[in-house]
Amino acid sequence: MQVLCHIIPSLVKLRKEGLDGHEKIKSYIWWISLGFAILEGVIVACYSLQYSVYAASHRFKHVIVTSFFLVLGAMSMTWICDTISESGFGQGSSLIICVGILTGYTDTLHKMLSQLSADPKKTEHLRALYGANERLHLIKANLLEEGSFDSVVDGCEGVFHTASPFYHDVTDPQAELIDPAVKGTLNVLGSCIKTPSVKRVIVTSSIAAVAYNGRPRTPDVVVDETWFSNSEFCRMSKLWYVLSKTLAEEAAWKFAKENSIDMVTINPGMVIGPLLQPTLNTSSAAILNLIKGVSTYPNAAFTWVSVQDVAKAHILAYEVPTASGRYCLVERVAHYSEIVKILQELYPSLQLPQKCADDKPFMQTYQVSKEKTKGLGIDYIPLKTSLKETVESLKEKGFVSF
Repeated sequence: MQVLCHIIPSLVKLRKEGLDGHEKIKSYIWWISLGFAILEGVIVACYSLQYSVYAASHRFKHVIVTSFFLVLGAMSMTWICDTISESGFGQGSSLIICVGILTGYTDTLHKMLSQLSADPKKTEHLRALYGANERLHLIKANLLEEGSFDSVVDGCEGVFHTASPFYHDVTDPQAELIDPAVKGTLNVLGSCIKTPSVKRVIVTSSIAAVAYNGRPRTPDVVVDETWFSNSEFCRMSKLWYVLSKTLAEEAAWKFAKENSIDMVTINPGMVIGPLLQPTLNTSSAAILNLIKGVSTYPNAAFTWVSVQDVAKAHILAYEVPTASGRYCLVERVAHYSEIVKILQELYPSLQLPQKCADDKPFMQTYQVSKEKTKGLGIDYIPLKTSLKETVESLKEKGFVSF
């Protein structure tokens, strides 16, 4: 808008004279102001779509509501400025004030979003990696924006899709977990089929997409890559993260088969071990909660695996020509009582919970086949080692001290 004021001579004159000498325009100045406000309000609202997770399923509503409040704010400030400007600016200053306010909104929003997308805390640990200055390229993309990954995968031979939200406290499972998982995966794959150079795609799925189907899981049961979680069972059980990973992998395999994509999925359990990032992830938080003085441990059994094994599996899945299908990546299935016992052996002075959260029989453990992953070249890091590395990393990052 400021550019227009410099390009169009009449607007330059209007801006200089405050519009007071132009009676025809003066009488309609509020309508002109409102027009500018609505135009730029809609532009700002549309620009912010790519940064809003919730806008994914409510795009029209997001634009309308955001535009309304932007226009309301701009016009309110315009009215206030005109009311107090009995001399000097005059009523004719409405257009200039409105343009200035909306331009300010745009500039502020752009700077804010740029800062968020370039938050150094999110990337500085990556930039600190050996060789990052020469080999690491960070490119802005959005899981929910179709075509967002076109430039990312352009010229690549291998694509690793690892991003999917994982947390428990959700209010809108569809918008917070399911859409980013499913649409994000399909958007990445959609970009891959546009790029002839892509030879193989590695997708980080989860054991969550494997073992939750209502079938009994007892100590004698061996879960393997032929198992698939049931989406209806997950929905009825309100296992929202499990549902998101199940639907995402189902959609990925369907898309890959329809478009002849050489795709491999890695299906890890709860990933623990050294933290690369400065922030706390959900699986590491499960260990942190135990060592920070809680009085009870959950009556739950989970699959556990080292992050180093997960990273290695991704590389091997790309590099080994015969790699194919799914790979369940689990070192051991262990109940929380066993996790507490191992932690107590490692750190005798720690005050760890000695009671289970309920009086029910302990949830049973089961087995996960290692045959296929060992054939890939994985020699699992023991659970005890992974737990120690997790705790030491939590101490190093300042999440706990003892």
